[in-house]
Amino acid sequence: VKVLRGEKIGTLFHKNASLWEPSKDTSVREMAVAARDCSRRLQNLTSEERKKILVDVADALEANEDLIRSENEADLAAAHEAGYESALVSRLTLKPGKIASLAKSVRTLANMEDPINEILKRTEVADGLVLEKTSCPLGVLLIIFESRPDALVQIASLAIRSGNGLLLKGGKEAMRSNAILHKVITNAIPNNVGEKLIGLITTRDEIADLLKHDDVIDLVIPRGSNKLVAQIKSSTKIPVLGHADGVCHVYIDKSADMDMAKRIVMDAKIDYPAACNAMETLLVHKDLMKTPELNDILVALKTAGVNLYCGPVAHKVLGYPKADSLHLEYSSMACTVEIVDDVQSAIDHIHRYGSAHTDCVVTTDDKVAETFLRQVDSAAVLYNASTRFSDGARFGLGAEVLA
Repeated sequence: VKVLRGEKIGTLFHKNASLWEPSKDTSVREMAVAARDCSRRLQNLTSEERKKILVDVADALEANEDLIRSENEADLAAAHEAGYESALVSRLTLKPGKIASLAKSVRTLANMEDPINEILKRTEVADGLVLEKTSCPLGVLLIIFESRPDALVQIASLAIRSGNGLLLKGGKEAMRSNAILHKVITNAIPNNVGEKLIGLITTRDEIADLLKHDDVIDLVIPRGSNKLVAQIKSSTKIPVLGHADGVCHVYIDKSADMDMAKRIVMDAKIDYPAACNAMETLLVHKDLMKTPELNDILVALKTAGVNLYCGPVAHKVLGYPKADSLHLEYSSMACTVEIVDDVQSAIDHIHRYGSAHTDCVVTTDDKVAETFLRQVDSAAVLYNASTRFSDGARFGLGAEVLA
């Protein structure tokens, strides 16, 4: 039974095996070699020629919007039938206007400064001997991602702009969406580069099998659960660039403008709850715990449909159910509320229970802001801004996934 499911547990012997046709699936290794060859041809193009490819990709996305949405709806129907969690279904959905937004982001990326062939540093190490440090492509990237078909478009566009070959392994729940997006994008790649620049892995190979090809794959970037990232890091000699959990905090200081705090909290939680930069924990200075302004924020969250849970201190004061853990990524309309003594207590809480992704302070006290910005050890630390701003496109880097 395991063999018939495609699991690689040994050798299957069958009296009619000689009559079976060999599999026509391209192996992962063959895909990686082809992607490398195509990427070298891509690197020979000028910046304007690579830009033209991205413009063609954007045009192709818009021209095929109806087909893309149809395939995405088929994935959504299958996801509902399979009983997937609402957070996963949300990430899977290509909402109205999403294709236009993706096309716009691809054109924005096309118009950005060329990321390769730039001389970063020039040093004369001896008379007549000059050493140059130049930006260049990484090679062949293996990107493993779950649920979100829009990530495929962003990743593929970044690979084209930066001259890299690409292998994509998406989640099975987005199989049809990924397949049509891959087809639309690769059809826009000119023959002098080759559509095999970007390979979509659709076989039943386990992730561990993909990670054995360290001689033809240069970097693995997993985007998904903490379990996925940990599994990949322990299974390969290929360098891995991965970040999993998004346990993001908003700390409201006692000096905060509470109207601003309310707007930030509402945006950080309800704009896109399934995103990795959504607020998962609201930390509140102890001087605010019985104020009408804090109550107004909590009521607004409840009214919007957010389920509130509390840390040990907040539970005694606010009475909401206790959170199962203070290190919890809900990825849904839920969040934890906890009371802290001051900014230092907030920082200590973030370091103990956070995930070093994105954390925010809301305050009018410059010293509190400076303390928070200097001490919080996270990839993005924000001052009077929603955690949802932690986004590569918003940062001007060309695509959301760069965050």
